[in-house]
Amino acid sequence: MVFSFLSLPAALLRAVNEQGYLAPTPVQAEAIPAVLDGKDVWARADTGSGKTAAFALPLVQQIAAGRRESPRRLHTLVLVPTRELAEQVRESFRIFARYLPEPVKVLSVAGGVSINPQMMALRGGADVVVATPGRLLDLVERNAMSLSNVATLVLDEADRLLDLGFADEWERIHALLPKRRQNLLFSATFPQEVEALAASLLHDPVRIDVESTAATQPDILQRAIEVNTARRTQLLRHLIQENGWTRVLVFVATKYSSEHVAEKLRRFSINAVAFHGELSQGARTQALADFKASKVRVVVATDVAARGIDIERLPVVVNYDLPRSADDYVHRIGRTGRAGESGIAVSFVTPEADTHFRLIEKRNGLRLERERIAGFEPTQVAPPAQPPGGGIKGKRKSKKDKAREAAARNAPAEEVSEPVESGASIWARAKSARPIK
Repeated sequence: MVFSFLSLPAALLRAVNEQGYLAPTPVQAEAIPAVLDGKDVWARADTGSGKTAAFALPLVQQIAAGRRESPRRLHTLVLVPTRELAEQVRESFRIFARYLPEPVKVLSVAGGVSINPQMMALRGGADVVVATPGRLLDLVERNAMSLSNVATLVLDEADRLLDLGFADEWERIHALLPKRRQNLLFSATFPQEVEALAASLLHDPVRIDVESTAATQPDILQRAIEVNTARRTQLLRHLIQENGWTRVLVFVATKYSSEHVAEKLRRFSINAVAFHGELSQGARTQALADFKASKVRVVVATDVAARGIDIERLPVVVNYDLPRSADDYVHRIGRTGRAGESGIAVSFVTPEADTHFRLIEKRNGLRLERERIAGFEPTQVAPPAQPPGGGIKGKRKSKKDKAREAAARNAPAEEVSEPVESGASIWARAKSARPIK
């Protein structure tokens, strides 16, 4: 199949061809006709499979074909979990709309920068707004924008936006949206705990589930290396230097670890920067720009970098700390091996985290051979397996985990088994009945 078979106008086909897209990916081939027909869509496909184009292309066509008013009425609202993804999605819309006879106004709004320029940009309205939930609510509360005319809602990285971390913000946004609208949900994973809520948002959706095959699965060599907790930084430095890795994205659990590991690498003349949610937007943007331009060799990041960030030809991802969930493992390693490139994903497996890594393997259908690097062999013994529900990185539970478990223990049994009838009841049940896995 070629893009011309998807009923896209010449202006969009020209933009697509300039991007070097020869044929639609499986998720694009299924999603584009469904979106053009005005249907709700629930799409799951691997990272790097072209999900952004799967919704951006048909939505640009919808906007171009509609009647334009002044000031512009917001047609499409795209919600994303991170600032970087907001800018990346905005740029995709801008590229696809560049040859349309009438310009499409696309804005990205996210925290970490002054709200005033974003308020100014919204004067006169916008056709598409790509937003993080917190900043979107700030703008609505300041009367800088209204959601009452949204025709299409897109949740990009929908599983993250529908989990408990965004529950309160999502409930407030949902109450501001018109009841009649098109809903599009896209993600690489849909954990069981968000399936019911996702289903409650959609009306007779087209369900797209692109299974990985030998032809579509990213070319990622996955490795699991056993090492003591205290030797991980030395092992990381050894692997970078021994293998001549030119660019490495390293995932850690906390802001402190991000700063600490980056500083240790710099002491050994490895150009490394920290990347986490408490950095200013300018610092985060500069770090990614330097990394993409190979001015920085290593970015040590929290999971703020695991969602949607597209770094071309990134050769290596390292899980210095294991992710909290099996789904986060998929998103992390999906930063490499994109767009037909090959990549390497290395996970450090400490004795304390061995049980958790086996759970990640099980849930992702993996069984990786454990490696040991000479001079870094672990000397500790793995502790006894913890009972279900424990901290998932093999370390002490966070305050949020403990609070959620306490709420689950105190919840009446009837609440756990009560039928789910609406999005609001699903949130109530999820908040009181189960921790995030």
